[in-house]
Amino acid sequence: MFYREAGQFKSSYAADNQIFPLRQDRIAMVVLLVLAFFVVPLIASAYTFSAILIPFLIFSLAALGLNILTGYAGQLSLGSAAFMAVGAFASYNFVLRIPGIPLLLAFVLGGLCAALVGITFGLPSLRIRGFYLAAATLATQFFVVWCLTKVQWFSNYSSSGVITAQEMVIFGVSFTTPVKKYLLTLSIVCVLALLAKNMVRSNVGRSWMAVRDMDVAAEVIGFRPMRTKLLAFAVSSFYCGVAGALYAYAYLGTVEPDAYNLDLSFRILFMIIIGGVGSILGSFLGSAFIILLPIFLNMIAHGLSLPTSVASNLELMVFGGLIIFFLIVEPHGLARLWQIAKEKLRLWPFPY
Repeated sequence: MFYREAGQFKSSYAADNQIFPLRQDRIAMVVLLVLAFFVVPLIASAYTFSAILIPFLIFSLAALGLNILTGYAGQLSLGSAAFMAVGAFASYNFVLRIPGIPLLLAFVLGGLCAALVGITFGLPSLRIRGFYLAAATLATQFFVVWCLTKVQWFSNYSSSGVITAQEMVIFGVSFTTPVKKYLLTLSIVCVLALLAKNMVRSNVGRSWMAVRDMDVAAEVIGFRPMRTKLLAFAVSSFYCGVAGALYAYAYLGTVEPDAYNLDLSFRILFMIIIGGVGSILGSFLGSAFIILLPIFLNMIAHGLSLPTSVASNLELMVFGGLIIFFLIVEPHGLARLWQIAKEKLRLWPFPY
C-alpha cells in the first residue's frame, strides 16, 4: 500500500524524532501548504475568504491555544474569548498610542498582554481544579468584558464602544483585500502551529502532560506544578490573544467587547471536544467542523423549507447532540478517527 514506512530507515536520533516521521506525511503536508498558499488564492471567491477560510484559521489558532491548556496541561478553561478580547484591545491601543509601531509587533505585544492576564487568572489553578477552576476562568470572561466596556480608555473614549480597527500595513504593504488578509492570517497560523507542535514534543510539553495525568506524581519526580501550570496559562493565553487580534483586524474590522462574549468561549471549547482534546490536528479539524456545519445546516433548512423557529434552533440542537456523541463514542474526537484510519492504511489489507 502507498501509506507504509517500509524502506524508510532512521539513522540518527534527530531523524527518528521528526515532526512527520513518514515520507508520505511530509509530502502531504508540503502539498497542502502549496495548495493553501498558491492555489486557493487563485480559485477562491471573496465570500469564501471572508466567511469561511479566514474565520476557520482564526478559530483554529484560538482552539490551539485552548488545547494547549486543556488538552495538554489538563486545566479546564471557559475564558478563551476574554483572552482574545485582551489581545485585540491591547493590539489596537499599541498601534494607536505608539506611532510607527509594526503591526506584527503590536500583535505579539497584544498576545503578551493576554499572557499576563492568563497568568493572573491562572493562579487559582494552583489550589483548585476541575469544575471549580472552570468557574474561576468563567469569572475571567465576565470581568474582562466588563472592564473593557466600563473603562473608556481601552476604546479611546468611543461613545458607542465599537471602534474601527486600523488598516493593516506591514512592511509598506496594505492588507485590505480578502486575499491578502487570508495570506497574512495563514502565515501567522502556520508559524504558531509549528511552534506549538514542537513545544508539546519538548520538555515543556512533557511536563504539561505529566501534570495533567497526575500532578502529585509529577511533583515527586521533579516537575514544578506551579511553574508548569502558569506557563500553560501564559502560552495558551498568548495564542488566544493573537487570535483575538486577527479576529478584530482580519475578520471583523472592528474592536468591540460584545464580539468576545461567552458564546465564543463555548464555541472554542466545542471545537477541541469535537476535533480532539490534546491534539494539534484536532484544533484544525474541530474549527473546520464548527465553521462548515452551520453553512451545511442552513442549506438543509432552506432546501427542506423548514419553519423559521426550527431552522433557528437546528444548529444548537445538532451541536448539543454532537457533543454528547463524541463524549460517549469517541472522546478523542475527529483527530482520533483520522489516526485510526491512518493505522488501518498502514496495515492494509489486514486492517484488524
